[in-house]
Amino acid sequence: MISVGVVGATGYTGVELLRLLSAHKSLDIKVATSNSENGKAITEVFPSLRSHIDLEFVEHDSDQLDSCDLVFFATPHATAMHYVPKLLAQGCKIIDLSADFRIKSPEIWEHWYQEKHSCPELLETAVYGLPELNREQIRTANLIANPGCYPTAITLALLPAIKNGLIDIGDIIVDAKSGLSGAGRKAALATQFSEVSESFKAYSVSGHRHLPEMTQTLNHAQQEEGVNLTFVPHLVPMNRGILATVYVKPIDRTVEMHKLYTEFYSKEKFVDVMPEGSHPDTASVRSTNLCRIAIHSGASESRSIVILSVIDNLVKGAAGQAIQNMNLMFGLEEDMGLVSPGLIP
Repeated sequence: MISVGVVGATGYTGVELLRLLSAHKSLDIKVATSNSENGKAITEVFPSLRSHIDLEFVEHDSDQLDSCDLVFFATPHATAMHYVPKLLAQGCKIIDLSADFRIKSPEIWEHWYQEKHSCPELLETAVYGLPELNREQIRTANLIANPGCYPTAITLALLPAIKNGLIDIGDIIVDAKSGLSGAGRKAALATQFSEVSESFKAYSVSGHRHLPEMTQTLNHAQQEEGVNLTFVPHLVPMNRGILATVYVKPIDRTVEMHKLYTEFYSKEKFVDVMPEGSHPDTASVRSTNLCRIAIHSGASESRSIVILSVIDNLVKGAAGQAIQNMNLMFGLEEDMGLVSPGLIP
C-alpha cells in the first residue's frame, strides 16, 4: 500500500483529493493537514466523508508527513515551497497542486506571484504533470508540478495542432469560463452568492497568472519560442467546470484537423475527441477526469478554426490529474481510482 498525506485538505481541491483517494484500492491516507481545523475530525468538517476516512486534521508541519511515500500539496501558492525540500530529502515523493513549481524561471514566477521563491533550485527539476505531454518523465519523477485548471483544458485543446505545426502559433485567442470553485473555498466578497448569481464577467483581462504557465508549456511542446496567447478568463455562476473556446488560424486548411486530433489522442484514457461539430458541455464531465474536445472547422472562407475543450476544474484540472500522476509514479494502472461516468444532472 502507498502511504499518502494531503497538505491543505480543507479547500475544494483538498477535499476532492480526499474523496477520490478514499476510494483508491492501492493506498492508505495516513495524514491530512489543516492549520485552521487542526484537531478536528475530518468527518466533522466534511460529513460527506463519514465511513470513508477516520482521521483528524493535523498541522502542516506535522512529523507524520515524514513517513509518507507521497505527499500531495493542495495549498495556496507560496506554501508548498517551504515544506517540499525537507520531504524530498527524506525520500518522499511530492505532487504539488499549487503553482509553486510550474514555472521554470524564478524571475517569471516571482513577477506573477509577488513572492521570493524559497527553493528556486527545484524549479528546473520539477516535472510538469500533464500526462498527455510528459508521461515518461512523470514515471520517474520525485517532484510533480500539477498543472493549473485553465492550462489543462487549453493545453490539451492546442497540443496536437502545435506539435504538428498546423496553426499560426503567434495568433491564438482563448476565451475561457470557469465555475466558482476555481476561485477557492476561502470567503471573499467577489464569490458570494448574491454577487455572482445572475451575473457573468471577465476578470484578469490584463494578465492572468496561468498565462506564463501555458506559454511555457506550449513553447516546450513545439521545442521553440513563439507562442502568443490572448487569454481572457470568465467567471460563471456554477460550481464546477471549465469551458475553453480556442480560436486558431490554420496554416493549411486542407489538413483534416478532426482526424488528426482523433489519432493523436486515440490511446489517451482521459481525452475524448468528440464527433466533428459537437458542442461538449461542462455537465458531461462533472466529477470525471475527462477532457472532452470538439473541432469546428467553419466555412471555407473563414480563417479560423474553433476548438472547444471542457473539463471538471476540480478533477482533471486538479485532484484527478494529481492521482493520474501518482498512478504513473508508482507503476499502477493510469486510470486506477478515476474511472466513473459524469454526474447527471
